[in-house]
Amino acid sequence: MNLSERDIQYNWHPYTQHKTAQPHIAITKGDGALLWDENGKEYIDAIASWWVNPYGHSNRFIADAIYKQLTTLEHVLFGGFTHEPAVLVAEKLMKILPNNQKKLFFSDNGSTAVEIALKVALQYFYNKGEKRTKIIAFENAFHGDTFAAMAASGISFFTEAFQGSMIDVVRIPVPTKGNEKVSYEALEKLVATNEFAGFIFEPLVQGAAGMVMYEASELDKLISLCQKHQVFTIADEVMTGFGKTGKNFACDYLQTQPDMMCLSKALTGGTIPMAITTFTAEIFNGFYDDDVNKALFHGHTFTANPTGCAAALASMQLLESEEMQQNIQRIHQQHLLFQSKIQSNSKVKTTRVLGVILALEIKTESAETYYGNLRNKLYNFFIGKGIILRPVGNIVYVLPPYIISDNQLQKIYQTIEEALEIM
Repeated sequence: MNLSERDIQYNWHPYTQHKTAQPHIAITKGDGALLWDENGKEYIDAIASWWVNPYGHSNRFIADAIYKQLTTLEHVLFGGFTHEPAVLVAEKLMKILPNNQKKLFFSDNGSTAVEIALKVALQYFYNKGEKRTKIIAFENAFHGDTFAAMAASGISFFTEAFQGSMIDVVRIPVPTKGNEKVSYEALEKLVATNEFAGFIFEPLVQGAAGMVMYEASELDKLISLCQKHQVFTIADEVMTGFGKTGKNFACDYLQTQPDMMCLSKALTGGTIPMAITTFTAEIFNGFYDDDVNKALFHGHTFTANPTGCAAALASMQLLESEEMQQNIQRIHQQHLLFQSKIQSNSKVKTTRVLGVILALEIKTESAETYYGNLRNKLYNFFIGKGIILRPVGNIVYVLPPYIISDNQLQKIYQTIEEALEIM
């Protein structure tokens, strides 16, 4: 049996209906923006493997940092102990985060980074003896698959089986063009009730919704409104963080900064699972008490794993390099050139670009489901052409590694054009 056949025997894959799914492609090697399967076929990773791998596969700089750490201290518990890599990550992050962020909490992945933020928002008011038990989120959001993160998400088929088992979340419209007023008024009505502990959002770009984008000025208004009513604001930067939008963080486009930020994915350059949730001093002080019961009782076995911290430090060093910053701008310009060309295509409804993110919406006669026939047809077409793209319904998006070449980008664009011809 080949590797794909052996995989089917035991492995249960994410977001997969195994009865109807095709065998999973067995990847055996990665280098830069490329991956190779067990048959030697080459693929361009046009989505940086679910947005985690901006510096390329098998990045030697990150690998060397990991190896060095492994030969010094691979792991030590973070309860009652600390270590230099964790301190260095904290010091480094504080230099590039918005200046209102003062404390950080390590965890393992994006969902748990969000889970921690939501728990902190709710417990902060519990510690004060104030009853605020609800959360506000955007419609069609996606924040993860743990229970609180899932509750804050608005993509219903992900959560239908668990209705009635989750925290209380009320959703408001996203302030996209034409919806700014209704979004603001919906939030204004909710925060006035004093029932809500927090408002969570994906800043400027809703990833899993199909790279839906909205203006920083509108998010500024919503954050200011929440702060006026003492409702904590939570920026889920799991997808957008570390350069995706053209700045280190999407929140760098804002005038008013959130109270918490959730980071993961590109944090370690796609190597070792790690996440961080950051907080203002006010939030941390809400747990700083002689009463032990007011502490944040949350933890993970691999909290602040030293090896993961070493990967994060190397990744942030790469992010700040002149070469990587130039790459981000280069990709952005290439996206804009392709956008100017493709937006006049009769089969394209809308296009949008922010940083290294490009999205286009294909015209359809009826609404397309997340894993509908059009999506599956597009996905299989791209795979057949050696391009890894995962359309969301009728939305095709490109979010490549920063080290991708112009020739590789042109192949992606050309393949998208070819796909439109067969639609």
